[in-house]
Amino acid sequence: MMRLRCTVPLPKKLLNIGACPTNKEFISTAAKLLKNDEFETDPHNPLRRSLNIITRDFKPIKDYFKTIPKSTDEVPDKNLKKRIDPTESEFQTHCDVVIIGGGCIGLSIAFWLKEKARSGLNVVVIEKDPTYRKSSAARSYNGLNFNFLVPENLQMAMYGADFLRDIKHHLGSVNLNFTPFGSIRLASEKNVEVLKSIFKIQNELGVRSELLTVEKIKSKFPWINTDDIVLGCHGLESEGWFDPLALLFAYKKKAAEYEAHFVDGELIDFEFQSQSNILVDGEEGETYKALDKAIVQMPNGEKRTIKFALCVIAGGSCSGQIARLARIGNAPGFLSIPLPLEQREIQKYLFNSPGQEVPAFTTPLTLDPNGCYFTREGLSGNYLCGKNTDTPTEQTNKTLQETFDAEILPSLTQRVRSFKNAQIKESWTETYAYNYFDGNGIIGAHPYYNNLYIAAGFNRHGIQQSPAVGRALSELIIDGRYRTIDLARLSFDRFIVNQPLYEVSTI
Repeated sequence: MMRLRCTVPLPKKLLNIGACPTNKEFISTAAKLLKNDEFETDPHNPLRRSLNIITRDFKPIKDYFKTIPKSTDEVPDKNLKKRIDPTESEFQTHCDVVIIGGGCIGLSIAFWLKEKARSGLNVVVIEKDPTYRKSSAARSYNGLNFNFLVPENLQMAMYGADFLRDIKHHLGSVNLNFTPFGSIRLASEKNVEVLKSIFKIQNELGVRSELLTVEKIKSKFPWINTDDIVLGCHGLESEGWFDPLALLFAYKKKAAEYEAHFVDGELIDFEFQSQSNILVDGEEGETYKALDKAIVQMPNGEKRTIKFALCVIAGGSCSGQIARLARIGNAPGFLSIPLPLEQREIQKYLFNSPGQEVPAFTTPLTLDPNGCYFTREGLSGNYLCGKNTDTPTEQTNKTLQETFDAEILPSLTQRVRSFKNAQIKESWTETYAYNYFDGNGIIGAHPYYNNLYIAAGFNRHGIQQSPAVGRALSELIIDGRYRTIDLARLSFDRFIVNQPLYEVSTI
């Protein structure tokens, strides 16, 4: 099956501003071309917005020649640029880019687009939970680690470490409470070759890590029971825990300062526009329909529309449902291929172990061969833990306490015997988007829609990869290609040609 990729550039009328000799003549000519009710009354009409930008750009020049400011004059408070409050953002009926999803991925994309284009792009973020009470960012592991088998994932994690290290340069003053503790991944005879492959890729890409024999594991971490362990991979730098909500709000604050707009509402549908001048190979006789408007339901029940040039699906665990609203997976041709994302749940626990020989405060993130993991939390003998699985969790009538006692605690005590008296302090369920095709993230343009991009399915490590994902997608939209990290292998196209890119399970 062949496909024809089409791109729709911004109208030349909006770009060739220099063709008009003066601002006044341009406004006059444009007003004649688009003299209708929408142009006169809607301040967010793309042409009206462009004219407003031009008028604003010329105003300082006009003011300069009109008056010469005195050196003793102070700038009145009313002329100071006010900080934009995202909650008071005026509803945009038109925009250049609409981002569906206000989590770390969506906000990172908004930040990078506005950082690059500033007022050149009108960016709108639709977020159905602006309080983030149900956000996975507040309920996930919240860490940075380099335990990846796919080079692109490791590169994104490394870029995330550099971004967090230099975060004041990017997002201003923000305290992430980063706690560097490293990681150690343990391997039994069954998965030792996977561990060696991870170490090899880390070494090739410049990650500082070391392979530990059983004797060295016992020497460095005497609390680890190594009865069934044959090898360990110990990360030596840049890995650790940080506050994900601090990162999320920092993205949002900076994007708002760059004049991104935020809509408190939920996307419930799309409107489409037929484009007879676009043909798609293999779909003769079918009229191409582009995504045209997002239909948003506001908190008061009102339904409003946003007309956009480009759309980005970055809705986390809801991304699969959003894709179906765009007919992805339930229409002929390329649209018959679904976005292979489903919602999954994983149980997380915070437990306390007051034993005398428990892991110390400097304990690294420890990943067991059976999928269980834990890390130290604070100074009071608390630990965060969970268990990975490659299959959907079966619905049972077990409580979180019963699941912990039956499945988690035996794994913990097998590896750390002093955890035998562990007591749960808190437990919760995290919902995330899982790519059931190959367990890997999806980023890039959709092969059918010329104005749709996807950034979803990062399988619980989207927070640490959000700096790289946001920058990569902004490069793809603005520059037409990846510049920092080539993520072409993570595109939707791999589903068409049936080329999975498998990743090892990670937290």
